[in-house]
Amino acid sequence: MIYLKTDEEIELMRIANRLVGTTLAEVAKNIAPEVTTLQLDKIAEEFIRDHGAIPLFKGYNGFPNALCISVNEQVVHGIPGTTMLKEGDIVSVDCGVKINGYCGDSAYTFEVGEVAAEVKKLLQITKEALYEGISNAVEGKRIGDVGHAIQTYCENRGCSVVRELVGHGIGRNMHEAPEVPNYGKKGCGQLLKSGMCIAIEPMINLGSKNVKFEKDGWTVRTADRKPSAHFEHTVAIRPGKADILSTFEWIDQVLQKTSIYD
Repeated sequence: MIYLKTDEEIELMRIANRLVGTTLAEVAKNIAPEVTTLQLDKIAEEFIRDHGAIPLFKGYNGFPNALCISVNEQVVHGIPGTTMLKEGDIVSVDCGVKINGYCGDSAYTFEVGEVAAEVKKLLQITKEALYEGISNAVEGKRIGDVGHAIQTYCENRGCSVVRELVGHGIGRNMHEAPEVPNYGKKGCGQLLKSGMCIAIEPMINLGSKNVKFEKDGWTVRTADRKPSAHFEHTVAIRPGKADILSTFEWIDQVLQKTSIYD
């Protein structure tokens, strides 16, 4: 069942998603060599709770932390712990919150110091692919149009698209229908209607698309151990142009980047 949100519900979702954006910016301030992923997680959880929200991921199917933090070849669902960041790493941080009964969900892959040129390019391609997908997330198009846009953008630039993990509908619950793959065929899949809210989240690998699931039951890594990047926005489907409910605005301020999107 797909639930179409009212304008009032979408505004409540915007509040949740903007809190995710400010939380990720707090994390961004603290990403540096010798910082552990658990330290970042604690910063995020305190920030979320201080703003009257709950961390959406903590306790979800037994997940132990507020953030999913995935380093280098880890694709998604990395469990924060004693892993210490080092110069040249990339770290994907996925954050979700619930406030006023509605969910927000967004992710960003950060550079730790200076990273290799090909890895920097992977991040750029993945982030750009996210917005290619969003440009197709409009009333009257289909889920396949979103996935096709992401897939072709990345594959035409020599990167590969993970198949086992997908985006999702979102609202009162973190995971709602429909699933939103990062690959697909134009004109196929669920028809997009105004009021649908979906999380679009390209997970893109520098090497092979194949992944492995680690013994911890959560962490997914690339099979060839080459780096993977992950960017995510929550959007509301509208006529003509998607309404991006999450934002990288505050992250860009921390990183002193100029965004052409937000």
